[in-house]
Amino acid sequence: MVVNAVAVSHVVPHIDQIHVENVTFGVPGDEHDDNDDVGDMNHKFIVMGHRGSGTNMLQCCCGDHHRTSSKVIKENTLRSFNEALKFNLHFIEFDVQVTSDGHPVIFHDIFIFTQQEGKLTEKRVTDLTLEEFLSYGPQNDSTNVEKPLFRKTKDGKVFEWKVEEDDRLCTLQDVFENVSQSVGFNIEFKFDDNRSYKEEELVRVIRAVLQVVFEHAKGRRIMFSSFQPDAAQLIRKQQTSYPVFFLTNGGSEIYSDIRRNSLDEAIKLCLEGGLQGIVSEVKAILRNPRMIAKIKESNLSLLTYGQLNNEQEVVYLQYMMGVEGVIVDFVEEITSAVSQFSKQVHHAGKEHLLLLEKRLLEGKQTPCSDDEISYFRRFVPELIHS
Repeated sequence: MVVNAVAVSHVVPHIDQIHVENVTFGVPGDEHDDNDDVGDMNHKFIVMGHRGSGTNMLQCCCGDHHRTSSKVIKENTLRSFNEALKFNLHFIEFDVQVTSDGHPVIFHDIFIFTQQEGKLTEKRVTDLTLEEFLSYGPQNDSTNVEKPLFRKTKDGKVFEWKVEEDDRLCTLQDVFENVSQSVGFNIEFKFDDNRSYKEEELVRVIRAVLQVVFEHAKGRRIMFSSFQPDAAQLIRKQQTSYPVFFLTNGGSEIYSDIRRNSLDEAIKLCLEGGLQGIVSEVKAILRNPRMIAKIKESNLSLLTYGQLNNEQEVVYLQYMMGVEGVIVDFVEEITSAVSQFSKQVHHAGKEHLLLLEKRLLEGKQTPCSDDEISYFRRFVPELIHS
């Protein structure tokens, strides 16, 4: 497969207006349904379903209460993707890795666990063939699960991966063929944070994914994203049909690769590689809201991810501040809240936040006064620092 790189435009419009080689990165229903517009600003607000209908391990805190949700539908499956489509969703986000025999598959974790004859086994997803990968979990032709899935948490605990509504593992081709064309795909290239990759390794993975995308996209809205800095830039070099976003937690965790450790470094990487935008952990934006204006001044789009995006107030605040979209787990709750934003704005807060939005969009060097920063920190108490 030969993919030629071409120059990338330095001017990148809002996320719902991106055109890259005649591909429109738009919001469904723009032509027919004015009710899909959020609020009364001059842009649309994008909502993306995290791994479809949400991750299976989730804990959110809000003010004085704590809530834990184990999503009932298996994440990153056709069932999860199609369930999310029941709501007013613009995109679904999912993770792609490539098997040892070159097939792009949908799976978040770097390692896959099962238990056979009472013994826990662990294998790297990318070391498996497609047939081996698909043998894990439920199968189409049987209710018996020979290889039940287990999962390891960040603190090392291993547990059986049980959900109320299970589904088989799937490939990227499966997703294109079985999920409605009406929803866009945010395809995250997943790589191991603890490994260093040679360029040829990254290119092999990228080209395997691109081959499936180009064969099956058929006009679907698509964006690519990755936490791996070199991969993000290589995705841009390998194709110019779809926008590429760099994923960053904005310094919440520190990595040996300095490009991953701040929003300033993320901007630099995007500009050097001709990327179209940044997907930031939401806390990094809330802790340093001036970065919204700096990102916009750099002609980059801005989306956010993170558990705080499951809080309606946090999503509302980001909309008013000029963030262009959010990746969420509570798809039904957040899409419903977003559709009501224009009806729920209180006059006192509206005037203040519209001033902030105006300054951010004007790209002034000092978009937020100390009073404004104090205002929105009170608006989302404790969450920013939790």
